[in-house]
Amino acid sequence: MLRKHLDYYMRHLDHDVPAGIVVFLVALPLCLGIAVASGAPPFSGVIAGVVGGLVVSIVSGSQLSVSGPAAGLTVIVAGAVEKLGLDGMLLAVALSGLIQLAMGFARAGVIGAYFPSAVIKGMLAAIGLILIMKQLPHAVGYDADADSDLSFLEDDSHTTFSFVWSSLDSISPGATLVSLVSIAILLSWDSKRIKGNRYLSVVPGPLVAVVFGVVFNAIAQAVAPSLAIAPQHLVTLPAISGPMQFLGEFRFPDLTKLTDIHIYVAAATLALVGSLETLLSLEAVDKLDPLKRTAPTNQELKAQGLGNFISGMIGGLPITAVIVRSSANIDAGAHTKVACIVHGALLLLAVMFLSAVLNMIPLACLAAVLLLTGYKLAKPKLVIDQYAKGFNQFAPFAVTIAAILMTDLLKGMAVGMAVGLFFVLRANYHSAFSLTRDGSNYLLRLQKDVSFLNKAPLRSMLADIEEESFLVIDGTRATFIDQDIMETFEDFLKAAADNKIRVELKNVRGLAAPVNGMVAA
Repeated sequence: MLRKHLDYYMRHLDHDVPAGIVVFLVALPLCLGIAVASGAPPFSGVIAGVVGGLVVSIVSGSQLSVSGPAAGLTVIVAGAVEKLGLDGMLLAVALSGLIQLAMGFARAGVIGAYFPSAVIKGMLAAIGLILIMKQLPHAVGYDADADSDLSFLEDDSHTTFSFVWSSLDSISPGATLVSLVSIAILLSWDSKRIKGNRYLSVVPGPLVAVVFGVVFNAIAQAVAPSLAIAPQHLVTLPAISGPMQFLGEFRFPDLTKLTDIHIYVAAATLALVGSLETLLSLEAVDKLDPLKRTAPTNQELKAQGLGNFISGMIGGLPITAVIVRSSANIDAGAHTKVACIVHGALLLLAVMFLSAVLNMIPLACLAAVLLLTGYKLAKPKLVIDQYAKGFNQFAPFAVTIAAILMTDLLKGMAVGMAVGLFFVLRANYHSAFSLTRDGSNYLLRLQKDVSFLNKAPLRSMLADIEEESFLVIDGTRATFIDQDIMETFEDFLKAAADNKIRVELKNVRGLAAPVNGMVAA
């Protein structure tokens, strides 16, 4: 069996190795940028990428999904770093991994199906908006209060809008120019002209933007110092020149904080949101897979749990399956998980031997990458599409965005879920049954599940049936009838004889036999 698997993976090396290189080039700036956006050291982002490539991909049942630090968790991570410190955040990441492992063994892989899609899209859109607002100061070279939490209302009585506005008073020309050109490069690389070019389409846009930023800053330092980017606006990885120094940079969680309740709240939030993002990404990857393979969701939760535990224990950010890198993997022609393993190995080698080169990357380049990531999460077309689906879908979507922006991710999701549940109940409330009339003949049809929530409108509907009428109660389509509804029908049947109403029952199990002129089918 092992030999068969090895033969399968070896057979596709000609596709998987080039794809792994492409994913590495896409993932590297994202790992660095997400770490900066989360208020964590860039080294933590690379560690998460390495663990995602070398641990999660091996244990995962998916052949094409790529895991690593995700923009969708920056809000939670930044809040955890601010409240618990970096060591406390790492402990929360490790504990979230244990929670995900338990979820995998408990077969909780179906959890994603129980969250309304409107709420999940609202969560991702809110994260996109926060990313945009929080990365704008980095894009213009403004670093005052750069490590503020990723919430709309900040602790210093400012809001994100006022913070962004104040950053415009301290623009760095060099950083601003780099971010604008980087955005232009990224947009052009998404154009049909570039994608249709067999040579340029192989090179990832983020890599081109990063190379431009490095070259521009080197030239500016030599010929135009006023446009040079200050050292504090460059990536700051530790100086590493080999495996031993790499291992020496590991940072471990603070186990003394195991008594802090906030650790467990952060861990549960990371586990829930990370699992949702992973399962949604996994579903999308399965749809994109040319071979239409289906990855086991419970195994994926176990793989993510193991990855997050290891990442948290050695100083890395939380990990999820990431659709951006997974899509790049598929587009590059990957066939098996070897591509993801190659990407993880290249990340490891890069941080182990090329940290001096990586430290030349301007943060403005990474901010540009994250600005477009945020835009893709919250693009106007998403809002238009949700609005076109009707008020029942748009209301939970909009409320979730507003609640997350005004509070935090966990509270905002709770508010969004409550609103989503209200509209689900509201829809069931109105569609549980229908009453049609033809002269003195009535048809009361039970459509599906009829719960106690429908008791009041049912009583009102039955009260409107005129005397000396004929009523058919049809339960053929009903899959569940609540006991309160059954009692309402029994009370009506007892009173129907006095009003000379004849009743016929069709497939309504559990009701007492009709009497006094009533017939049963």
